[in-house]
Amino acid sequence: MSAADKFLYVDRNVVNNPLAQADWATKKLVWVPSERLGFEAGSVKEERGDECVVELADSGKKIKVNKDDIQKMNPPKFSKVEDMAELTCLNEASVLHNLKERYYSGLIYTYSGLFCVVINPYKNLPIYSEEIVEMYKGKKRHEMPPHIYAITDTAYRSMMQDREDQSILCTGESGAGKTENTKKVIQYLAHVASSHKTKKDQNSSILSHGELEKQLLQANPILEAFGNAKTVKNDNSSRFGKFIRINFDVNGYIVGANIETYLLEKSRAIRQAKDERTFHIFYYLLTGAGDKLRNELLLENYNNYRFLSNGNVTIPGQQDKDLFTETLEAFRIMSIPEDEQIGLLKVVASVLQLGNMSFKKERHTDQASMPDNTAAQKVSHLMGMNVTDFTRAILSPRIKVGRDYVQKAQTQEQAEFAVEALAKATYERMFRWLVMRINKALDKTKRQGASFIGILDIAGFEIFELNSFEQLCINYTNEKLQQLFNHTMFILEQEEYQREGIEWSFIDFGLDLQPCIDLIEKPANPPGILALLDEECWFPKATDKSFVEKVLQEQGTHPKFFKPKKLKDEADFSVIHYAGKVDYKADEWLMKNMDPLNDNVASLLNQSTDKFVSELWRDVDRIVGLDKVSGMSDMPGAFKTRKGMFRTVGQLYKEQLSKLMATLRNTNPNFVRCIIPNHEKKAGKLDPHLVLDQLRCNGVLEGIRICRQGFPNRIVFQEFRQRYEILTPNSIPKGFMDGKQACVLMIKSLELDPNLYRIGQSKVFFRAGVLAHLEEERDMKITDIIISFQAWCRGYVARKAFTRRQQQLTAMKVIQRNCAAYLKLRNWQWWRLFTKVKPLLQVSRQEEEMQAKDDELMKVKEKHLYAEQQLQELEQKQSQLNAEKMALQEQLQAETELCAEAEEMRARLAARKQELEEILHDLEARVEEEEERASQLLSEKKKMQQNIGDLEQQLDEEEAARQKLQLEKVTCEAKMKKIEEHVMVLDDQNNKLLKEKKLMEERISEFTTNLAEEEEKSKSLQKLKNKHEAMITDLEDRLRREEKQRQELEKNRRKLDGDFNEIHDQIAELQAQIAELRAQLAKKEEELQAALARIEEEAAQKNLAQKKIREMEAQLSELQEDLELERQARTKAEKHRRDLGEELEALKTELEDTLDSTAAQQELRAKRETEVTHLKKTLEDEAKVHEQQLVEMRQKHSQAFDELNEQLEQAKRNKVSMEKAKQALESERNELAIEMQTLMQGKGESEHRRKKAEGQVQELLVKHSESERQRLEQAEKMAKMQAELDNVNSLLSDLEGKSIKATKDCSAVESSLRDVQELLQEETRQKLANSTRLRQLEDEQNNLREQLEEEEEAKRNVEKQLQTVQAQLLEMKKKVEQDAGCLEAAEEGKKRLQRDMEALSLRLEEKCSAFEKLDKTKTRVQQELDDLLVDQDHLRQIVSNLEKKQKKFDQMLAEEKTISARYAEERDRAEAEAREKDTRALALTRELDSLMDTKEELDRNNKLLRAEMEDLVSSKDDVGKSVHELEKSKRAMEQQLEEMKTQLEELEDELQATEDAKLRLEVNMQAMKAQYERDLAGRDEMGEEKKRSLVKQVREMEMELEDERKQRSAAVAGRKKLELDLKELEAGIDMANKNRDEALKQLKKLQAQMKDLMRELEDTRMSREEILAQSKETEKKLKGMEADMLQMQEELAAAERVKRQAQQERDELQDEINSQASKNALVAEEKRRLEARIAQLEEELEEEQCNTELTNDRLKKAMLQSDQMNVELTAERSTCQRVEGARCQLERQNKELKLKLQELEGTVKSKYKANMAALEAKIAQLEEQLDMETRERQGATKLVRRTEKKLKEIILQVDDERRNTEQYKDQVDKANSRMKQLKRQLEEAEEEAQRANANRRKLQRELEDATESADAMNREVSTLKSKLRRNDLPFTVRRTVPRTGIESDEESEPKSEAPEPKPE
Repeated sequence: MSAADKFLYVDRNVVNNPLAQADWATKKLVWVPSERLGFEAGSVKEERGDECVVELADSGKKIKVNKDDIQKMNPPKFSKVEDMAELTCLNEASVLHNLKERYYSGLIYTYSGLFCVVINPYKNLPIYSEEIVEMYKGKKRHEMPPHIYAITDTAYRSMMQDREDQSILCTGESGAGKTENTKKVIQYLAHVASSHKTKKDQNSSILSHGELEKQLLQANPILEAFGNAKTVKNDNSSRFGKFIRINFDVNGYIVGANIETYLLEKSRAIRQAKDERTFHIFYYLLTGAGDKLRNELLLENYNNYRFLSNGNVTIPGQQDKDLFTETLEAFRIMSIPEDEQIGLLKVVASVLQLGNMSFKKERHTDQASMPDNTAAQKVSHLMGMNVTDFTRAILSPRIKVGRDYVQKAQTQEQAEFAVEALAKATYERMFRWLVMRINKALDKTKRQGASFIGILDIAGFEIFELNSFEQLCINYTNEKLQQLFNHTMFILEQEEYQREGIEWSFIDFGLDLQPCIDLIEKPANPPGILALLDEECWFPKATDKSFVEKVLQEQGTHPKFFKPKKLKDEADFSVIHYAGKVDYKADEWLMKNMDPLNDNVASLLNQSTDKFVSELWRDVDRIVGLDKVSGMSDMPGAFKTRKGMFRTVGQLYKEQLSKLMATLRNTNPNFVRCIIPNHEKKAGKLDPHLVLDQLRCNGVLEGIRICRQGFPNRIVFQEFRQRYEILTPNSIPKGFMDGKQACVLMIKSLELDPNLYRIGQSKVFFRAGVLAHLEEERDMKITDIIISFQAWCRGYVARKAFTRRQQQLTAMKVIQRNCAAYLKLRNWQWWRLFTKVKPLLQVSRQEEEMQAKDDELMKVKEKHLYAEQQLQELEQKQSQLNAEKMALQEQLQAETELCAEAEEMRARLAARKQELEEILHDLEARVEEEEERASQLLSEKKKMQQNIGDLEQQLDEEEAARQKLQLEKVTCEAKMKKIEEHVMVLDDQNNKLLKEKKLMEERISEFTTNLAEEEEKSKSLQKLKNKHEAMITDLEDRLRREEKQRQELEKNRRKLDGDFNEIHDQIAELQAQIAELRAQLAKKEEELQAALARIEEEAAQKNLAQKKIREMEAQLSELQEDLELERQARTKAEKHRRDLGEELEALKTELEDTLDSTAAQQELRAKRETEVTHLKKTLEDEAKVHEQQLVEMRQKHSQAFDELNEQLEQAKRNKVSMEKAKQALESERNELAIEMQTLMQGKGESEHRRKKAEGQVQELLVKHSESERQRLEQAEKMAKMQAELDNVNSLLSDLEGKSIKATKDCSAVESSLRDVQELLQEETRQKLANSTRLRQLEDEQNNLREQLEEEEEAKRNVEKQLQTVQAQLLEMKKKVEQDAGCLEAAEEGKKRLQRDMEALSLRLEEKCSAFEKLDKTKTRVQQELDDLLVDQDHLRQIVSNLEKKQKKFDQMLAEEKTISARYAEERDRAEAEAREKDTRALALTRELDSLMDTKEELDRNNKLLRAEMEDLVSSKDDVGKSVHELEKSKRAMEQQLEEMKTQLEELEDELQATEDAKLRLEVNMQAMKAQYERDLAGRDEMGEEKKRSLVKQVREMEMELEDERKQRSAAVAGRKKLELDLKELEAGIDMANKNRDEALKQLKKLQAQMKDLMRELEDTRMSREEILAQSKETEKKLKGMEADMLQMQEELAAAERVKRQAQQERDELQDEINSQASKNALVAEEKRRLEARIAQLEEELEEEQCNTELTNDRLKKAMLQSDQMNVELTAERSTCQRVEGARCQLERQNKELKLKLQELEGTVKSKYKANMAALEAKIAQLEEQLDMETRERQGATKLVRRTEKKLKEIILQVDDERRNTEQYKDQVDKANSRMKQLKRQLEEAEEEAQRANANRRKLQRELEDATESADAMNREVSTLKSKLRRNDLPFTVRRTVPRTGIESDEESEPKSEAPEPKPE
């Protein structure tokens, strides 16, 4: 017996021990329950009523046992039986004993009817090798010992024979060996059903499978890495269920596979129990990842991760590092690309990082905060999100309340829960994606699967102390599977009984489990547990407690449902399953069923920049959001959802299970039950109670229960008669009798009860226990017979000995008598004479004897002659018969040949018929496809027509818009005329004001004296101003933080402007009353202090209100707790009432049962009825009282709730009023601050005029104290302002008249200049908007946002510069008298600017059109380039295919091809990267060009402004301005010019830096291209060398290649035709585009004629039209791409048809080769050629698939571009609306300014007013100038930072490219080393093969020598034997005589051998 046989076969010598049989029969052995061993063997000694005295077999101890607890023992014949269904006594003890005996003998597999029971051996057994697989292959189940291979082979053979789908269901506890047995099933199927022949190396027994079988076997390590974990019971426990579906074709080869998973334990990803691990992949990654990968995935140490609860827990005998490499190798075999692998590992790393996110509760609120966001940054980096968005989504997500969205702050617990839920959901989605990816890899073959074998590996029944929602799902699954088993068993039993013709009332045992299944899954009337759970999930105030109450209410009376009896019971309810009663605790069931997620984070993940993460979170709309969960807990009333908005876990699992059960019901199931023997993981140890529990849960005992209901023991008639005929000796008459009749007679004589047996057609069926009874009777009969036989034998032996003794006595007497006679006669002479004469008497008889001999000889001769004659006659007859036989044989052979030929003809005809049918089907399919294509083309034609109609409609609309615009133009011209008339009126008013000016000059002199007095007051006001400025800055900081109050601030700003003007008026009026101002100031200060005090009081009141609110909330929570307590009391009372009702019903039934006719019983009954009525009344009273209490409590609660609501509303109202008061106070404070500021300004001016020296000292101090650049500039500007003010004061005494005139003219010019400014600003805005649009369209999608910001900043800078220049112009114009010439110069400047703007707009339009043309040409060239690259790749692949055909199909060459393919992929990637870098370089150049354009524009503007400035200076000189003042203004202008020059130089430096970076990039690109070309050249040289070596083989295959080329040329011609059609369509589209472009140009020309304010509208409309046109272009491109995709799909379908045809041809050729293998070698060569063709076709198919994937990628890009265009269109619309708003605002400002002008004209009646207004305007302008300069500086710094950032990014990109090149070089080196290694291995393998051949020849020679020597020895042995037989006969006789008794058998042997030599 071999090592493997020891673990498969039972030693029958031990089983058939007669001593054990006798022991069982005499002792009446039975099974007795035992706490330690489960059951113990014992013999019944005495029976006392219901009890028995049993003596235990092991200890000899006697115990009393109830008869019901005793279980019968099977006879020893059934020991270690392979199928437990054969046991005659089917009970728990016998099943356990049989399993235990087999397990201790090393037999782990046992059948139990339909089940195969497997017990985990906890060690490796040698029963899974290749030899064992071959041993089980093709054998029937009963021919071989139990094994998983037998089950698998039975399923496979029945699938092949019956064409019926099969399933193998493996269930059991964790650690029982489900996954291992599933692996063995797949291993067996991969070996048996492999489409490639298995190859076995000469020195190794490793199987080499095909690619698909390899992938099928490698899918398991991947799933184990991501789905298995270490638990207490099992080191490699599957934490999910799976159903593996393996598809087979008609010939039984594997053609594909599919895996479905169930119930992944995702909570293990975030926490684990003690000594347990999370999923293996986390440990593999942390141990096996290299430094580069660790840096990329931001990995840390084990102890740094919170989700790894136990740190680094190792598994003995397992290296995580090696397993990580194995997993990566499995990824490679499964064809999962590297970027997807990295994506998976990133998700794993991010799950670990999510655990490190820590939250903290804030001090005064419950709101959570994140003190350290390092982990959040890492998670965001790994998942491609924005950190701020991610943290905001976690800490304050947007939640839907009613119809609005609000931001709700999360508590610490909620934030932690959200993060954990996110981690679990991410891991689950990743696992689902992985399974989907494996399925995609396993299902890549296009062969049609005829049938399949499904392998279900799912957790078995689970019963813990308290079970949760997961256990309910698992147990529900096992109920359904057990029902399937029962139903299958019922069907098989029914078929068996019907086949045997037995009458039996059939019971479908599957229906026994239906009530329990209904209790769980029934949807309504009454609803089941899962339906009630789903229903509760929809209610906003539902809790786990309310769910339990509803379950008790609906299912309380169900027979399989139990309520907890005690109130203190931990379980909420119990369900009676087939395996026993299970207690369930409904904690967090609602949450588990809904599985909620933070939908804010989910939407962020959906929009992730990481493609893999966004793919995982595709279906964001299906998740349960936080608003639903918060609606359940926090906001009662906000959660009002409709049913069907999301799917619960229970619903999804029920659907999944129903699909699985439907699949299993359509299959023929095979059941495997895995059992864990002990929890210590020790081999050879079996815990009886643990095994019994599992047998109960696995349904094995349930199966035995079903067996007992029928006739489980079956025995064939012949065996029954042979075994039990001894019991009925005289019932069967002598002679032949049919087996069935004999069995009927035997059973009649046995007098069995007819209910205990049935007689079928071939078997006798018995109830359980009948055969054991017959065995006992047979043993008793055999013992009686043996005893009587022994008695007869002993009597015979004794009689024989007695007779021998008697004979010895008589012989002794005779001898004695003869001896005495001889002694008397020996000396007598006559006796002597008699002895001498007696021999002579025989001589006379010799002649007679000779005569008799002669007669006898004559007779023998006559007989001999007669025999010879007969022999001759017989020989003649034999020869005649032989001749006849030969003729018949020849005839038969001819007939068989004819038959075979006819059969071959028939097979060929059938094959031809099948071919023709398939061709017909293909042609029909092609016709249908062509029709579909024609319909698609027609639909596309209709779409094009619709598009043309739409374009015509748009043209009509634009024409109408143009007409409207012309009408508007006419109206605008009328307005302009009105404005000119108004200007004339204003001139008249100006003349009047000049007259009034002279009056004002007199009053100015008076006010100058008053100014000196006010200088002293201004000092004190300056200090107050500083204080208020500090306060204003604080308030501004606060206002900036509050984004919600921005609009209010703008309103306040406008209000402050109005107040500012009013204060100016007040100053003018109150200059005479300066003393009163001081008093007012003091009052204002007091009011301010009072306001501050009031604010503090209000804050205190607010805090008090908040405290009250908290107290009210606490009261409310207490009231809610009271309400819950009342509810609990009510439920308890209801339960009590139900219990009492049940007791009453029980009493009633007892009373009715025990009802008797006696009067005493009637009285008792009456008393009880009165008691019952009394109890009912009391119950009703109690219920009423309780209800009243409840109503009162509800009323109280509602009143309290209303009061609290009122208080809350009052508090809110108080809060609102306080906020309003606060705002009013703040506005007052601002007003006061502004007043103080104005006063201090006046004071400062007077002070500086009087004391220049003090001003300079102050200026130096300010410069020294202020360190920041902005304050320094402010101080300088202030100094300049003071100098100018001094000059103005000196000039005031000389030029009073001129100043008054200047102030009057200034106001008029100011208004006109503001108009000019507004026009200039609008035009500059338009220009900059257009430039930004151009840049937006040019740049790539990733840089859009940044470029927008840059352009906007550039626009602001230009506007600021213009504003500064215009402010200077205004200053100059205010100082100088303005006359008519000045106005004309301004108008000329205005016209010139308008002309420039028109020229710029025309130039911009031309650039736009040129850009569009360039863009079109660029896209066309790009498409052509892509097509050329695709064609080039296609040609390269064709070349590689031709080279592959020329090469042998060796493993080494296949690996070389894969390496070359990988290089091609790398080359493509490098080319793509090169293209990307080219596009980047182009983008940089475009940016440079745009910056240079802006620079030129600025230069031009600068020149124009200089010219204007010179004109103004000349006009000023005409008036009589002093040279000193002109020089000063010139210096200021030069300084500003120098600053602008420095800015320009900085910009030029930045541009130079970017150009340098671009040049560096180009150099690097050229170097990379050169390196890559060198690599390509090297590879081409290698290819040429290989090509030269294979030229000989090419010549042989040229004929085949020519045929294939012809076919290919035909296909290429068809393809070219299609391409021509496509080009024609593209040309049509281009024509349409050109027409549309021409129309757009005409529109632009018409719109360019519009003037002034309407140009803004025209520009915006033009931009909108351009974007619409571009979106339509993208739509057309999309349609073109869709057409390309359809064409590719058609080509793919054609390729698939060709592939199918080729596969059919291959199958036919394979059949012909199998049938005619011995004919010739030409057929084999043809087969090889066809296989090569098939391989080529498959490769072409793969190419077509690649092409389709490329088209899909292009389609996605086009979709993204269209989305981008839509976004830009919306942005442009918003900007258009903004511009419109700005225009309206400017008009309003214009009106306001006019009103102000009129007011100023009224106020300029006094000298002081005019002077103050001029000074204040000057101050305001200087401040604006200062602000503008600071903003310019900030913009410049921003630009610098941005350019630095860009430079850093470019440097990083360059570094990345360098790293990539180094990686490519490393990969090339590795590939070369790998090639060398493979060559070495090949040479070594060849040498080993030669050595092995030599050894084999040597062994053959030795074997031949040994066989020759053995033949010689055999010959010698035979000669020796013949010699011994002839010569040594007496010797053997002498040796055999002395032996006695026992050796009687050996005596007979020589005797029988002695006569043998005679015939010789």
